[in-house]
Amino acid sequence: MEELRFDGMVAIVTGAGGQEPSLGRAHALFLARRGAKVVVNDIGTGPDGRGEVPASAAAVVEEIRAAGGVAVADSHSVATRESAEAIVQTALDSFGGVHILINNAGMALLAPFDELSDGDICRMMDVHMMGPIWMCRAAWPHMKKQRYGRIVNVGSSAMFGTFGSSVYAAAKGGTYSLSRVLAVEGEEYGIKVNTVLPMAGTVAITHLQSDSEFTRAQMRKPPELVSPVVGFLSHHTCPCSGKAIEVGGGKACDVVLGTTVGYESKEFTMENVAGNWDLLVDRSGLQIAPDTYGDVRMSLKPYTPA
Repeated sequence: MEELRFDGMVAIVTGAGGQEPSLGRAHALFLARRGAKVVVNDIGTGPDGRGEVPASAAAVVEEIRAAGGVAVADSHSVATRESAEAIVQTALDSFGGVHILINNAGMALLAPFDELSDGDICRMMDVHMMGPIWMCRAAWPHMKKQRYGRIVNVGSSAMFGTFGSSVYAAAKGGTYSLSRVLAVEGEEYGIKVNTVLPMAGTVAITHLQSDSEFTRAQMRKPPELVSPVVGFLSHHTCPCSGKAIEVGGGKACDVVLGTTVGYESKEFTMENVAGNWDLLVDRSGLQIAPDTYGDVRMSLKPYTPA
């Protein structure tokens, strides 16, 4: 098969200045090697958001340039509208456009729900939930005008329920839903939006998790084996929008939602629900839900900004 390339494309990769091993760094290098001009974004505070594990967008840019690629560093945060717009402006000023957006920036502080500080809750939501929102908002009008765009939001399987990740998981679940709706709204403009759920060994894993067989197994999965899926979802030949792809260790799979056949009755009481609970949750006739509900077009009333 002919090599899939990104010549003439401008890509923004947020949170791409991490030390090796790093997902954002791997994605930026991958896109640059295949011809994309890359904005390497990172504020330099590392995976905990506190600077204990520093990162450097400039260092990754030097790696790209040393390998013959084209890149520029950006140090704005994704967490506010103004700073997100500044990141996109860096792409416009440096390369004249934006075609690809990889919303990879993140920080995580894992702890039981009732132990997290209010400040850390807000920081995680600002980066993991509001970050993709502000970045998509900043890039959207440019992609809409050119009737082309590829957005890859980075989710996490933590959204299905893992101990100590309540707020992080909530934000990642929200990002997944954001992708599905933007996939619908972007369809007529040639904008495709998907989610990846990466499984890889990174500096964040060793910094945030204590040593265990689970952690060691994660560290055996190189970030570079996530980048091919991120790249394909960023390519002009990408065939899908609204999907969630779990990828790691050389394996990728489609993550889907489903519904059971369920329980239905004309006498729908709480007692009848309790008595038929096993039928309600029986997965033997599981039906896969569509990636999006793009064929359901609600008639919206005129919107007036507050």
